Amino acid sequence: MRMTRRRAATVLVASSLALQAKAHTPFPGAVADDDVRARAAIDGWYRLILELVRHTPTYSPPVAARAFGYLGVTAWEATVAAFPTHRSLAGQLDGLAPLPMLKGAPPDFGVVLNAALAAAVPVLFANTGPTGQRAMATMADRLAARMAAGLDDAMVTAARRQGQAIADHILAWSATDGGAEVSNMGFAASWPAPEEPSGWVPTSSVRQQQAPLLPGWGQNRPFAMPADNACLLPAPPAYSTDQDSAFYAEAMAVHAATANLTPEQEMIARFWSDDPMLSPTPPGHWITIARIVLDDQDADAVTRADTLARVGIGLADAMIACWHAKFEFDLLRPVTYIRAQIDPAFTPILITPPFPEYPSGHSTLSGASAEILTAVFGSNLAFTDTTHEDDGLPARSFTDFWEAAEEAGISRLYGGIHFPAAIHRGLEQGRCVAGWTNALVTRT
Repeated sequence: MRMTRRRAATVLVASSLALQAKAHTPFPGAVADDDVRARAAIDGWYRLILELVRHTPTYSPPVAARAFGYLGVTAWEATVAAFPTHRSLAGQLDGLAPLPMLKGAPPDFGVVLNAALAAAVPVLFANTGPTGQRAMATMADRLAARMAAGLDDAMVTAARRQGQAIADHILAWSATDGGAEVSNMGFAASWPAPEEPSGWVPTSSVRQQQAPLLPGWGQNRPFAMPADNACLLPAPPAYSTDQDSAFYAEAMAVHAATANLTPEQEMIARFWSDDPMLSPTPPGHWITIARIVLDDQDADAVTRADTLARVGIGLADAMIACWHAKFEFDLLRPVTYIRAQIDPAFTPILITPPFPEYPSGHSTLSGASAEILTAVFGSNLAFTDTTHEDDGLPARSFTDFWEAAEEAGISRLYGGIHFPAAIHRGLEQGRCVAGWTNALVTRT
């Protein structure tokens, strides 16, 4: 069964209350098993956090990816608490020490998982507005009641204590990664003019965007990827205004593509745009794809927690690797170069984001996600992406995850956002990031 999509033009509180009402629907029979409870907890919280990403101003793609990473780890460690035969990510992720465990019988899976997410989500979304705060509180109350229905009070208390301890441990770890505090919406207070003509310059007249977004994000502590940024990229084609140069050819490719868009290409550009505050962002788009496939597979709660942890970790590391490269190479955007060297009237259909060009963040995220999901579900798994149906964009179907990733990458060419090299090398960078995630051992 497909997950219910967000209704168009709804406000956060209305949609979250609808989700909470669904989460409060009684189970068939008197008492549900722990897998059903755990699935309800994962589904309820992930539905809500995808809405919170849309409505929290500081949740740009890197910040959203970080949250998905820590929430995924939280969900998985709650799984390990209930199923000690599975393997913790402690010792496998950078700086994550062994988690506290209660003595005695493993606690109920659903109760501990819900308690862990209920403790972690409000901290990771602490700067959302009053409506989001109310939505989180209501979700926590209603899911807690649902999880406890028909269970022994002492066992519920122990399970909730365990979930809280897991969340506290992971949140303390998260506070030391370099990305916990986001001020000024993530924009630097000031930024020097570039010393070279190839350097990034603002592409917006908005005052805040005269400095780039999150210039230090590439220095954050990664999850599974080594801290020395193992997924480094070669330099982009050398900057040149020579019409016979490779760089000029890259710019002409963008200009030609945007000047002759077919209706299908324009749809692709808009489908994958995933602008902050108007969508769940590119990381949330891939979390949504993972959830669609998990629902298609009718996956159990353990598989859901494992998959969402892996995709979240990969997304978070992809943003760190990508942002490291963006500010290492500090390359200007196509719109800047094309207006100066080729066509002063160049106006692509999408707004260029306020940070350097190389590589494409969409590509790095998509390459990582496609490689991780392929490792989980296998190749040649067809699916239909309904992420934006409630936003008025029709669903798109793909034969496998890499077809979707490549379309997400090329969408940035159609939108006039990136040069071709940024797209192709971003996909490969994502594949590299995924290699570290796929090496994690969760089942024994």
